[in-house]
Amino acid sequence: MAWAGGAEPHGDGRGDKRPAWDNKGQYLLSCLGFAVGLGNIWRFPYLCQTHGGGAFLIPYLIALVLEGIPVFYIELAIGQCLRRGSIGVWTAVSPYLGGVGLGCLTVSFLVSLYYNTVLSWVLWYLLNSFQDPLPWSSCPLDINRTGAFEAECQASSTVSYFWYRQTLNITADISDNGSIQWRLLACLAASWAVVYLCVIRGIETTGKAIYFTALFPYLVLTIFLIRGLTLPGAVRGLIYLFTPNVQTLRNPRVWLDAATQIFFSLSLAFGGHIAFASYNPPRNNCEKDAVTVALVNSLTSLYASIAVFSVLGFKAANDHGRCLDRNLLRLLNAFDLPDQSISRDDYAAVLAHLNATQPESVARLPLEVCQLEDFLDKSASGTGLAFVVFTEAVLHMPGAPGWAVLFFGMLFTLGLSSMFGNLEGIITPLLDLGVLRRSVPKEVLTGLVCLLCFLSATCFALQSGSYWLQVFDSYAAPLNLIIFAFFEVVGIAYVYGMPRFSDDIACMTGRRPGLYWRVTWKVVSPLLLLTIFVAYIAVLAWTPLSYRAWDPQYAWFPSRQEKSYPGWVQATCVLLCFLPALWVPAVALVQQLAKRRQKQDTWQDGCPKLQEGGAS
Repeated sequence: MAWAGGAEPHGDGRGDKRPAWDNKGQYLLSCLGFAVGLGNIWRFPYLCQTHGGGAFLIPYLIALVLEGIPVFYIELAIGQCLRRGSIGVWTAVSPYLGGVGLGCLTVSFLVSLYYNTVLSWVLWYLLNSFQDPLPWSSCPLDINRTGAFEAECQASSTVSYFWYRQTLNITADISDNGSIQWRLLACLAASWAVVYLCVIRGIETTGKAIYFTALFPYLVLTIFLIRGLTLPGAVRGLIYLFTPNVQTLRNPRVWLDAATQIFFSLSLAFGGHIAFASYNPPRNNCEKDAVTVALVNSLTSLYASIAVFSVLGFKAANDHGRCLDRNLLRLLNAFDLPDQSISRDDYAAVLAHLNATQPESVARLPLEVCQLEDFLDKSASGTGLAFVVFTEAVLHMPGAPGWAVLFFGMLFTLGLSSMFGNLEGIITPLLDLGVLRRSVPKEVLTGLVCLLCFLSATCFALQSGSYWLQVFDSYAAPLNLIIFAFFEVVGIAYVYGMPRFSDDIACMTGRRPGLYWRVTWKVVSPLLLLTIFVAYIAVLAWTPLSYRAWDPQYAWFPSRQEKSYPGWVQATCVLLCFLPALWVPAVALVQQLAKRRQKQDTWQDGCPKLQEGGAS
């Protein structure tokens, strides 16, 4: 096989035989578990709804074919070929590209900090779901226990109050750190303990846990889908989700969001897939693996969208019905009509009749605008979907605690399987580098990494922690991953060399890559990634650095107040955007200086010999 530099595959860097997957299914489930994460549940449906419904699938599929699958194939192939983690792989391709591996490791570390914090929030909700009624189903009494309910809860909603006040106990400003929330810190410690127990011996233990963590979410999604389709309003939710609006395709932001969604959905440039592939046998068909995992990941996003929006359609229909009931009550009281004399179906006709006969009386009534589409529009992404919108939908379902347990159990296992890939993207390169002596067990390094991550993530357990998590989520990974993916494609196509890489693939799969792969690797994917990079920079430059604060004193509460980040937080955002990527020029510069120094040493060593030879 045409290994880099003609060398044979390396082990784990510690002198031991490199571990291997027990079977092919274990490896595919691990890749799928890493790729399929929380974003498939709470970001893709939101993007699909807001960017033209079914029309969004057009740029999504184009980005999948031209960007996602080609980059994914490169990571699986080079990891399997060189049998090393991200740092070892890109150093072997070229010492000048060693910074790409270090950058991938850094991003995996930063993402692990806040990703597992989200899991700690999920764990908190999961533990609170074993109650009937659910704790977010009603407002608590005020502190004085005078019989009145908390004013903040009454002004917002029960689910929002439980999330922002009883869970996060959030401050009104990011500059006000507040105090440590010990219940969240305990959940954070428990989440890292679970992650450590699962990754304690690398793929030997994650390979066993992945059977449950990767397959359980599909079981829960199927249960939610079957139940959701039987609920009133589910069909309206799905029609609203997938009704195509082709006009939205004229908006460049739609194409940018589609490209970035594919990119992050497949977990590209984190180093986790390279680490997973390095434990494969040399003759494994990585081309088939790349296509299979990428397609299943995208189909999972569609499947999750149907399940989620069937339930959200039910919630919208429920909210629409209650809105009509409030208006009906106002009409009955204002015009002294008999109770139950107007049904929901008759409301529009009755209102039109009253508007025609008694317009002044109707105009004085505080009637709400009750349009089902308006309630369907009130969807959200991220934590807003998981901890506010969906939890409210669950409240209206019979047997609410059981559905809450299933939902948050699904989110926890989804996030856990993604954490396996994040940690492998950190631990495998460190093992390959031999940062610990051979006599030190692997469990010690894994424990030290998890402990460091836990201690670094304690800032998210502060009252301002959710604001900081938003900062990390928005700025730590996106731009850096685009940069690293660009260098990965260029590094393989133009530094490692396409003929050499094609020989490696022929040895692994039995055939050389076809025209589609060669064209996307050499031309299409680099240009597309460069375009995404420029567009993303433009979006960042034009988007104000701001956040939405939860402030009960805000005049328009419960709407969240838009605030600009303080100067020092803006500096942190910029630092997170570019700090991991600085590894690339830094390592290249060090290599260049070392090479120049080596030439100088060689020249100085040769000078005396020349002079001695000339004297004789």
